[in-house]
Amino acid sequence: MFYITHEFTAAIEVKKSKFIAHICPYSQFDTLMSRLRNEHPKARHFVYAYRYINEFDQIVENSSDDGEPKGTSGKPSLKALAGADMINSAVIIVRYFGGTMLGTGGLVRAYSDAVNEVVNIAQKYPYEKLAIREITVAYADLAKTEYTLSQLGINIKEKHFNDGATLVLEATQEKFDAFDEL
Repeated sequence: MFYITHEFTAAIEVKKSKFIAHICPYSQFDTLMSRLRNEHPKARHFVYAYRYINEFDQIVENSSDDGEPKGTSGKPSLKALAGADMINSAVIIVRYFGGTMLGTGGLVRAYSDAVNEVVNIAQKYPYEKLAIREITVAYADLAKTEYTLSQLGINIKEKHFNDGATLVLEATQEKFDAFDEL
């Protein structure tokens, strides 16, 4: 599975209809939708699809045809997103109608092609399930611990200073296992 960290845009034209696809991290979906509706007031449709992993490690998927004939835009967009093995990502396709009816097959191809186009240009990263762990170290060992964590690629999300230094860490289980061995 793959994810992205910021927004990418690609556009295609089919029989004078313009399809502008935007892909973004799922966490930015609502903000992007609001922005696109403001930027494209004359656009006919705002079709979307998204996939993300919830707190129970389940993949949640949803899509909308936004006025296009049922099953001709949202579902094909979602299938293209799933086919590219994208997770924690959302895609919004802004459509400007060009005057020529595309038919159901034409719409399915156009929306799928728009999503595939934006996924192809997006910078993708392999998805890794991250775990959170909290450790407490003596102040004297803090610099050495931080160095070891950075060498292992373990992210320090927060630091709290009380009787010792408490670090909130984020990494894959494999990285935590390597840290435990040291």
